[in-house]
Amino acid sequence: MKVVLTIAGSDCSGGAGIQADLKTILAHGAYGMSVVTALTAQNTTGVFGVLKTDAAFIGTQLDAVFRDLRPDAVKIGMIADAQAVQMISDKLRTYQAGKIVVDTVLASTSGTRLTGEEALACAKEELFPLASLLTPNLKEAETLAGIPVTDKTSMQLAADRIAGMFGCAVLIKGGHLHGAADDLLYQDGKYCWLHARRMDNPNTHGTGCTLSSAIACNLAEGMRMEDAVYSAKAYVADAIADGLALGAGRGPLNHGCRIFGSTGR
Repeated sequence: MKVVLTIAGSDCSGGAGIQADLKTILAHGAYGMSVVTALTAQNTTGVFGVLKTDAAFIGTQLDAVFRDLRPDAVKIGMIADAQAVQMISDKLRTYQAGKIVVDTVLASTSGTRLTGEEALACAKEELFPLASLLTPNLKEAETLAGIPVTDKTSMQLAADRIAGMFGCAVLIKGGHLHGAADDLLYQDGKYCWLHARRMDNPNTHGTGCTLSSAIACNLAEGMRMEDAVYSAKAYVADAIADGLALGAGRGPLNHGCRIFGSTGR
């Protein structure tokens, strides 16, 4: 059994963050471990509070994991402050971690800012260059590339710029594109479009967390990057298409759709 580590914030409502990651890892037949970077009070309608984990304790968690159960892949999500970013980066270097998928979580689905400017600056300098893959959405790609990203042409330009800055593969998620939901994978100078139909389902809470975790699981199994992304995207599509309807806002996906079958909702 492959071992996958998620380093992210906790979502007490279970739809995103650590909880979504662990469900996704289990659904892929891997053993999941977690290092919690923050506690959040949130649900499908919004984020109501964030309690950061002390950077030193994040380091202690990472030591405990790597000294006993070395992960085959690592997924990184929300990191609230620069001290935590620096600690995580230092530990990943110390333990020579590989197959690192970084979901550049800057804000929640509801629009709440989760990562400060100082933390982002530190991540650009210390963390992103360690990544095998970055998975920004359109807004995050704009922030990283420093250009408007509104269509496929600008997605390609942004992907090239981001890959050039950090030396890794880049997956720009096109879920907010007008009239399409195509993603762009850029690796080794090659553009690969992953086409998808837009689903009539507003319940997409935790989609980015789920996708990046699924990719990490696939990389842990030894898949090539392109295949890992294709397979993960198909899994997320199934989890959205299932039509789970929970909560008063943007509800979660059905992470267990391939284990237990459709909810029929």
